[in-house]
Amino acid sequence: MNRFAFASAADPVPAGYSTGPEMPADIAARDRLLDRAMGAAWRRKASEKLRRGRLPSLALVARDGAGRVFGTVRLWHVDAGGKPALLLGPLAVDPSFQGGGVGSALMRAAIVAAREGGHGAVLLMGDPEYYGRFGFSADRTGGLAMPGPFEKRRFLGLELRQGGLDCVVGVLRPTGVKVDASRRAA
Repeated sequence: MNRFAFASAADPVPAGYSTGPEMPADIAARDRLLDRAMGAAWRRKASEKLRRGRLPSLALVARDGAGRVFGTVRLWHVDAGGKPALLLGPLAVDPSFQGGGVGSALMRAAIVAAREGGHGAVLLMGDPEYYGRFGFSADRTGGLAMPGPFEKRRFLGLELRQGGLDCVVGVLRPTGVKVDASRRAA
């Protein structure tokens, strides 16, 4: 059963699967999933610099009937030119499950949770052709930059509250809770 209400019934998680919070025991499975879905390059992306050493604000997974993780999405606290925002990513679905609506369901759940959490905006690096259907665009991110190389057309934002991205200028900075050294070693 799905734990989150989705904005559209057109993107349900397939029967027998569920979405819900990521648990500490899911982290290794999630990292292996990201390696399969995105290759090892995901660890070197500019957005990963903002996530490294921080705890996510929100982490969701999709599980099969046996409880195995096959989809993931995370959101991270950032400062966007003096305004708090969330950075979404990575979003990934195991290649054998892609095209079945799982990524869309995770996206919609993440947006709903961010809105319900009172956040003003969500930012991400991604293909406008995919993320545009969720309301993301580069229209409000022109004054912002990532720490490191990035493609301007792929730096997208979604306002969850009117004014959430008004007058934002500067390089994104991480603001989330830092992971202490003992947790990183574990």
